[in-house]
Amino acid sequence: QVQLVESGGGLVQAGGSLRLSCAASGRGFSINTMGWYRQAPGKQRELVAVVMRGVTNYADSVKGRFIISRDNAKNTVYLQMNSLKPEDTAVYYCNAGVRVGYRDLEVWGQGTLITVSS
Repeated sequence: QVQLVESGGGLVQAGGSLRLSCAASGRGFSINTMGWYRQAPGKQRELVAVVMRGVTNYADSVKGRFIISRDNAKNTVYLQMNSLKPEDTAVYYCNAGVRVGYRDLEVWGQGTLITVSS
């Protein structure tokens, strides 16, 4: 079983920065993709950023402000969030596409709350 553990959420003022981390653990797995999604109150979960084989992709709303990076040796993905805005307030979820044996699975973290005050 593969688990994702997130850290780094919290309260920040508009214009500030936060860094999220997400570490994958388990046995006998390999990671294809890692990324971050978010869900604001009353809204659907949306993609924030994803990295696959070194290629990154961002939601338009965070381009130029957020940076996703991955440490393959640690099975960890990071999200550096700069110039935060109140509309970035949401629960942020780590996501990973993993292969376990011959199966491709999608794994989610428990979510971490980011609150940006104006």
